[in-house]
Amino acid sequence: MTPLVINERLLGEVVVLDLAGRIVIGEGSRLLHTEVARLLQRGQTKIILDLHAVTHLDSSGIGELVSRHTTTRNAGGRLVLNRLPQKIHDLLRVTRLVDIFEIYDTEESAISSLLHR
Repeated sequence: MTPLVINERLLGEVVVLDLAGRIVIGEGSRLLHTEVARLLQRGQTKIILDLHAVTHLDSSGIGELVSRHTTTRNAGGRLVLNRLPQKIHDLLRVTRLVDIFEIYDTEESAISSLLHR
């Protein structure tokens, strides 16, 4: 099992978190929680989660995505999802969460949305 790895990139006022591995109950969910909380504490409220290299997302991982989305919004920011693997996009569609998240296919469109809204 591949643990979750998060790499942070700062693009002006937008932070991109490149996620790779599994967002599952336990360490993966806690790591995502901690990383987004750290960004918000630093005042970085425009966040892109790039999920193209995520291999598995369980119900705990889904819950953590929803929680981080809500926490970011409550802090006056926005958290958007980018480059979802098809199986994760399908999972969010089946659970009707595609209507909650802003989902983008390219980093450029995600950044543009965060900067111009």
